[in-house]
Amino acid sequence: MNYPTGQDPRQAFSRRDFFTSAASGLGTVALASLLGEEGLLAGVPGAKGPHFAPKAKRCIYLFMEGGPSQMDLFDPKPKLNELDGQPMPDSMLEGVKFAFTQKDSARLMGSPRTFKKYGECGMDMSDLLPHLSECADDIALVRSMHCEQFNHLPGQLLMLSGSPLRGWPTLGSWLNYGLGSESRDLPGYVAMTTLGRGLPGGAASWSSGFLPSSYGGSLFRNQGSPVLNLDNPDGISGDVQGRSIAAINELNRQRMEREGHAEIASRIRNYELAFRMQSAAPELIDLSGESKATLEAYGVNRQDKTGFQSSYARNCLLARRMIERGVRFVTLFLSTWDQHSKLDSGLATNTQISDQPVAALLKDLKERGLLDETLVVWGGEFGRTPLGENRSGFKTVTGRDHHPYSFSVWMAGGGVKGGQTIGKTDEIGWGVEEDPIHVHDLHATILHLFGFDHEELTYRHQGRDFRLTDVHGKVVKKLLA
Repeated sequence: MNYPTGQDPRQAFSRRDFFTSAASGLGTVALASLLGEEGLLAGVPGAKGPHFAPKAKRCIYLFMEGGPSQMDLFDPKPKLNELDGQPMPDSMLEGVKFAFTQKDSARLMGSPRTFKKYGECGMDMSDLLPHLSECADDIALVRSMHCEQFNHLPGQLLMLSGSPLRGWPTLGSWLNYGLGSESRDLPGYVAMTTLGRGLPGGAASWSSGFLPSSYGGSLFRNQGSPVLNLDNPDGISGDVQGRSIAAINELNRQRMEREGHAEIASRIRNYELAFRMQSAAPELIDLSGESKATLEAYGVNRQDKTGFQSSYARNCLLARRMIERGVRFVTLFLSTWDQHSKLDSGLATNTQISDQPVAALLKDLKERGLLDETLVVWGGEFGRTPLGENRSGFKTVTGRDHHPYSFSVWMAGGGVKGGQTIGKTDEIGWGVEEDPIHVHDLHATILHLFGFDHEELTYRHQGRDFRLTDVHGKVVKKLLA
C-alpha cells in the first residue's frame, strides 16, 4: 500500500514508541546498559530486583531425569518389605493412572537396600549413597513431594518451568530475569548434560519461554569446545570478529530504533556475550589449575567403560567454577533414572556416576565459603511406585513404574536449614501423610530464598501477568534457616 508521506505508519509509531518508552531519553538507556554490564540492573523493566534481602545468590540444580526411586535411596519402608509380593487394596488403586503397570495383577515390591542413620541429625540414607551420607547435616531432605504428572515430558517441564506445557520460562530464566547476571563474560544461566544422554524435553528444559531469549539457558558441551563456534575460522582474527559483531549489532540497533521489539535487544546482547565468551569460556573449562586433591575428590579422572562417571564429575566441578565466575544458575542433567526394569543394577550405575561428585561439590562449596549463598537442589520429576512393574511382555518384575503421588528431593545451602527431614509418607510409600509439598511450593520457596515474593515476580505476556507458580504455591517455612 502507498502512504501519503511515503512511510509505513506502523514504523513511525514504533519509532515514537521507542523514544517515549525511554522515559528520560537515550541517557537513561545508556545508563541502563552500563549498569547491566556491571550486573547491577535486574533483567528488564518490570523486574526490579529482589523484594527483600536474599539468602541465596546463585543455584546449582542437579536434575535427575527419569524419576529416582525414593524408597531405595531416601525413604526406607520396612512395612513394604514385609508385604513384598502382596496386592494393594483395590480402594487405593481406584482412579490411579500408571504409565505401564497392569493394575489387576500388580504386587507390592520391597527394597533390597540397607539404610543407616547419618550425621548428628540421624538422616536415613541408602547404602548406595556412601559419599552423600557424609553431608547429611547440610541437607534438608523432603520426602513429601507430589504432583499430578506421571509421564516424563510433562513432569520434567512442570518441575523445571512450573507448567507441563512447552513454551514457559524455566526457573533459571525467571531468576536471571529478576536478578540480572553477575557475569559480564559468561551466560547467567548454563545447562549441561551428561555425555551421550539426552532429555525428552530437549531445549525446552532450559528455555526462556516467552521471556526475552537472553534469559534462556546456554547449553555447554563437555567434550571439545564447550559452546559451538567459539573458535574463529582460520584467517579470522579477533579484531575482524569484533568489527563484524559491531557491524551486525549496529544494524540490529537501527532495526530496534524502527521497531522497538524487545527480542532485537536480546539479539544484540547475545551477540556481544558470545564474542566475550570466546575469551572467557576456554579459561572456564581449563581444569589444569585445580589441585590433584580436588580432581580426585570429584572423581574427574575415574575410568569407566561408558565415560559417564568422569563426564558427570567434570560437570559438577565446572558448576562450581561457573558460580565462582558469576553464573547465576547452573542445571546439571543426569539421564536416566527411569528404571522400569533392572532397578538394582540401574540404581547402582546411577549412584556410581553421581554420588561421589555431588558430595564433593557440597564439600567444596562449603570449604570455599560458597555454600551459604549457593542453593543446591537435587531431584527428578517424580519418584517410583512401591508396586513392581508388571508391564505386558515383561517376563520378570525387576523395576518400578512412575509415581507422582509421593517422592523425595533434597536441598542444601543458600538459606536452607540443613540436617532435617521434612514430610512423611505412609508405611508403603504410596502417598503423603505429613507436610505435603507440591512442585509449586518448591518453586515458591526457591524464589523466596532469592529474595522474591513468588506472587510479585511477573512478566506481561499476551495481555496477562505470568509467574513461575502461576496461581499456586506457598513458601515452605520449615525449609528456611
